[in-house]
Amino acid sequence: MSNIPLNERIIVALDVDTPEEARSIVKRCEAHTCYFKIGLQLFVGSWFEMVDWLVDRGNKVMLDLKFFDIPETVKKAVGQVRDRGVSLTTIHGNDAIVRAAVEAKQESDIKLLAITVLTSFGEEDMRAMGMTQSVADLVFFRARRALELGCDGVVSSGLEAEKLRRDLGKKLLIVTPGIRPGANVQDGSDDQKRIVTAEMAIRNGASHVVVGRPITRSSDPAGVIMKMQEKIAAI
Repeated sequence: MSNIPLNERIIVALDVDTPEEARSIVKRCEAHTCYFKIGLQLFVGSWFEMVDWLVDRGNKVMLDLKFFDIPETVKKAVGQVRDRGVSLTTIHGNDAIVRAAVEAKQESDIKLLAITVLTSFGEEDMRAMGMTQSVADLVFFRARRALELGCDGVVSSGLEAEKLRRDLGKKLLIVTPGIRPGANVQDGSDDQKRIVTAEMAIRNGASHVVVGRPITRSSDPAGVIMKMQEKIAAI
């Protein structure tokens, strides 16, 4: 995925309550990255206001609402998003949901990302649910199936990205959340369980990395972005 511009590799997660907070973050970051994620927290507080504002400024939007409902409802929801200038949107990887979303996408430019396994989910959670396979096995199964059904890509931790890229090909978009600067990747102190650094994720095959708190809670968000981009560029 070397054809992806450096200023699109990092997607800044606008996980804040209000459009005012989000705009402040965007204005401090957009000279260095043009990609921003709007999730449930901000979307419920602003609806399409922030989406439209970002698109009007020439930025790209990942609308991360993780659609999960009966297929007809998901189809109509994707239809609502399809023509709003959104670049990426997320759906859960259930077969019927994926089919409905792909049908709703039609010939638009929006890319569909199937959720594989949330980065807050670990091996102990698999055992608690009575599953004997590993998280990596489940991620791969769901990703392969989503690709077969017409999804453009998946949301996956950086730990699974290498196998996905190797076995599912170069065209698959792999978007990786759970990105941390490095200090807490190994010590178990984070609320996310399957976390990696930005350069680890890109080296393993991720197309984009989604970064929230390390950027948005920093006194110098632009500086954090530039440091991550330097490391990514050196891969």
